[in-house]
Amino acid sequence: MTQARPTGLRALLRYIRPYRGRLWQGVALLVVTNVLAKLVPWLLKDAVDALSEGKLSDVMFQTSLVVACALGMGVVRTVSRVRVFNVGRDIEYDLRNDLLRSIHGLGPSFFNRMPTGETMSRAINDLGQVRAMIGFGSLNMVNSVLAYALALTFMLSMSAELTLFALAPYPLLIVAARGVGRAMYSRSRASQEAIGHLSSVVQETLSGTRIVRAFNNQAAQAARFQNANQTALERNMSLVVLRGLMWPLLMGIGSIGTLVVLWKGTSMVRAELLSVGELVAFLAYGEALKWPTMGLGYILAVIQRGRASLQRIEEILNAEPDVMESQNPREPIGEGALSVRGLSFAYGDRRILQDVSFDVPAGASLAIVGRTGSGKSTLASLLPRLLSTPPGCVELDGTDITELRVKPLRKAVAYAQQEPFLFSDTIARNIGYSLDDPYSAASMEQIRAAAEEASVLDEIEDLREGFQTLVGERGVQLSGGQKQRIALARALLNRPRVLVMDDPLSAVDAKTEATILGALDRAGADKTVVIITNRIAAARRADSIVVLDNGRIVERGTHESLSAGHGLYAALARRQQLEEELSAL
Repeated sequence: MTQARPTGLRALLRYIRPYRGRLWQGVALLVVTNVLAKLVPWLLKDAVDALSEGKLSDVMFQTSLVVACALGMGVVRTVSRVRVFNVGRDIEYDLRNDLLRSIHGLGPSFFNRMPTGETMSRAINDLGQVRAMIGFGSLNMVNSVLAYALALTFMLSMSAELTLFALAPYPLLIVAARGVGRAMYSRSRASQEAIGHLSSVVQETLSGTRIVRAFNNQAAQAARFQNANQTALERNMSLVVLRGLMWPLLMGIGSIGTLVVLWKGTSMVRAELLSVGELVAFLAYGEALKWPTMGLGYILAVIQRGRASLQRIEEILNAEPDVMESQNPREPIGEGALSVRGLSFAYGDRRILQDVSFDVPAGASLAIVGRTGSGKSTLASLLPRLLSTPPGCVELDGTDITELRVKPLRKAVAYAQQEPFLFSDTIARNIGYSLDDPYSAASMEQIRAAAEEASVLDEIEDLREGFQTLVGERGVQLSGGQKQRIALARALLNRPRVLVMDDPLSAVDAKTEATILGALDRAGADKTVVIITNRIAAARRADSIVVLDNGRIVERGTHESLSAGHGLYAALARRQQLEEELSAL
């Protein structure tokens, strides 16, 4: 059973712990800052009393001490803020790295329920709120506690009775702060969720902008954006209104204390229970309490927004990946023999594969053919454990792949997906994606060799900037066949033992199809090849063929034996032959 992970502020302590030394230094400097700040009213008390007694030399001395305290406080205050604020940024850095690692380990079950824009919002907006909570929020919370503690100590030393009068309104402050804090938390979370939804809408609109224009659907997309934007505005304004109400509420409570001190303190001066200097100092300490009281609302807002954002980030950090590393993982060893036994798979209640079994000897090739929706792409994704492959069903060189280390497994079993994804970068970086330094001399040799093996080297070199050509977002500057072969070169770069190709001939013309098939013949000369395809031209080159229908293997054999039969493969072969004859006419 997996041990429950700590959440909330307990989980945050794990990130704070490496920086606790710097935080304690910041706290120590905050103590010094507050001591110097609270000495000023005390020195002012002595100066006022000396002035009332006509001791001008004492007044000058006390004034010089006030100036020295103010200057020292400014220097120490600056250093303390630098120490604490930088800790917040360092923790944000660590959280962002962990967040990315977590995202890389998650599978389709997570991304099916959380859109890309929402994930991006949590990685940007919510992390900023957590940083503010750790840096600004924690600093000012500690600062407020110290301000209260020191001010009350000095006030009690002058008059316990007047201190009680000054604190009379503060129980009301505690009740108000708790109520406002709860409302602030719920509204902060609602606001962040609305921003996440808005980010998702923007991301989808930008990614599908050509579809929007092609269907002349700009008005509908604008209306969708307007609705998301309006919701984000309303929830954010609800939060702003609440924050706006906090300031006058807390200011009013603080002002009541000042009025009470003036009324009671004046009577105590007349009764000679308190000196004029002590009353002045008392009022100064009261004002010193007012500022942290006023700032308490803002600090609560920052902390509550940070808590809400932290909870949203934890939904990613604590998400369970679809593919888990074995407790005692092994390294893949062998030539690339693949064996599938009784493989069944389902998405929820929807059965995709049922009792699929086949063998591919090392260096041999297998074509998997079937109608759309028969489970071919799912089967291709299960072989390198891109999905949660059931244990005991797929073996690589006699070892269950669920017992192998995931990273070496995916290097040994290369997967080229049906729709090749290219990053908005150069061709060299896309082919050398798995290399640490794609532009080094040794890396460029590997990249050129992989491009030549994938039959795309000549076309790359014919481009004006060659391997330095920017492909655009998702490879928009390249043809479909070029993208397919660049993706094939990327898969071949790691010299895999098994090459899994998911429908590499989709959306290409006859000439490009012939080029890709030639590349596959060369690439598979020393590898185990599994090709998912509906094209008979590709399937006939394989050593053996299996035909999937509704998630089950309904036929198996060679091209010649299956074509001579009356099954699904023969019907598909006859139809494609007829299409070729009609195209020739």
